[in-house]
Amino acid sequence: MPVDQEKAGPRRQARGERRIAQLLEAAASVFCTTGYTASSTNAIAREAGVSPGTLYQFFPNKEAIAIELGDRLVHEMRDTYGEALAPVDPSTPLEEAVGTAVDRFIAFNCQHPVFFALMHGPDIPGRLTEEHDALHANLLARVEALIAFYLPDAPTTDVARTARMCFGLYKAGLELVLSHEGTEREAYIQELKNVLIRYLAPMVSAAQGAA
Repeated sequence: MPVDQEKAGPRRQARGERRIAQLLEAAASVFCTTGYTASSTNAIAREAGVSPGTLYQFFPNKEAIAIELGDRLVHEMRDTYGEALAPVDPSTPLEEAVGTAVDRFIAFNCQHPVFFALMHGPDIPGRLTEEHDALHANLLARVEALIAFYLPDAPTTDVARTARMCFGLYKAGLELVLSHEGTEREAYIQELKNVLIRYLAPMVSAAQGAA
């Protein structure tokens, strides 16, 4: 193969990756604005500033775009909750552990609002539903491990129930957080932390008193 063709291959690949990133960014904007069901490939192409024909060179339909976008977000979300729910130092106060976890999850969702729009909408593509369910199960397991650290003598069923309550409270609070901006968003983030801490603190205090 001539050297010029060898060099052209990686350049074409790099241009293709940039175009895909451009299309995914446009799709994220359209999905957030109109929802997955009401969106279209034509709207995504317009948002990206390309022709529909260019879009179809990379994605055959809207579902393929959503799946690629969801795959990338799920991968990044796994990294985020790995950091947010890492084992804590024994001296870490409950308030600090909860605050750190909430801040990291909220930062991810504020940076990628399409994650909430896709994963919590009523019309998620089938493959994304499976990935979301797996992510949800892994996340719950990590939350359970964090709670078990502070409630070492609690029955497994109690820890699992508490973890599900915390996760439910977080998801409800997240919707409020994402629907506000600026100082109001910050206020809702603090309220969410307060709710979780006030729910968990009596249990932790009782466990420490019994120790």
